[in-house]
Amino acid sequence: MADDDVLGWLLDSDPALRWQVERDLAGAPDDVWQATRARVATEGFGARLLAHQDPDGQWAGGAFFPKVDGQVHVPEGEGQPWTATTWSLATLREWGLDADRLAGTAELLAANSRWEYDERLPFWGGEVDVCINATTLATGGWLGADVEALAHWFPAHQLADGGWNCEWVEGSTRSSVHSTLNAVRGLLAHELATGGDDDLRAARHRGERYLLERRLTRRLSTDELLDACLTPPTHPSRWRYDVLRALEHLRAASLVDGTPPDPRAADAVELLRAGRQPDGRWLQGPVEPGAVWFDVDVPTGEPSRWVTLGAMRVLSWWEGRS
Repeated sequence: MADDDVLGWLLDSDPALRWQVERDLAGAPDDVWQATRARVATEGFGARLLAHQDPDGQWAGGAFFPKVDGQVHVPEGEGQPWTATTWSLATLREWGLDADRLAGTAELLAANSRWEYDERLPFWGGEVDVCINATTLATGGWLGADVEALAHWFPAHQLADGGWNCEWVEGSTRSSVHSTLNAVRGLLAHELATGGDDDLRAARHRGERYLLERRLTRRLSTDELLDACLTPPTHPSRWRYDVLRALEHLRAASLVDGTPPDPRAADAVELLRAGRQPDGRWLQGPVEPGAVWFDVDVPTGEPSRWVTLGAMRVLSWWEGRS
């Protein structure tokens, strides 16, 4: 495929993906991509996922896990389910759904949703897991919930090396690239929604430095390639670290901060670039098992529109074309 053919292939897609292609790759006027984004609420993936919302504001009856008759329901041997409220709202936000389409949801969740980790914990207060709290922070800012206490949970739980680890509650003092990337993504989303503050911005920048000191790809102690970087990018990536997800965050952060691409990300860019196929597309990485409402991308090993969009968007930013 020529570049124009790849662009045409990307544009032949659901509104949730198409509007991003129009805005970030095709250079469409604002009114064009905004009109496409508005269709997310009424067509395709977005409309289908909205239709699964429960009357109490949740999805699949639970905050993080689906519930049946009030009991957590995780089929044995089938992997983490991805149908509950946390994942459904995160997906709708990332698809660009207008928060007005979920008017009243923040209040319903405050009244009805509690964390399976501890049923006394209200939804917008978060729990103990860094990655869960990061997603909740981003979602809360988007829906206009009061998540300021949760936002300041992050500086209070940042480890001495500058990152975070979901296993801090078990005594871990060494950060994880997975947890750290989720934390800085959540803080950036909150900043975009609310303006943030200097303490939260400083915490985000420390977390980003933690990743960049490792060049997004290497163990600081041995310079060995991170295990996470041995796995090709996958969509949806949800929580796990890969070079595309890390670079997508750095791109978004650089646009907010008004800074150029950091040269320490060069190794990650080359890893990403190496995944480009002769036809100009990227393949889907290993799809995580677990129940979903419906598939939004292709099986492992097939050309992925979502991964290709992300990779092309990162390379355009890196090369100064956008």
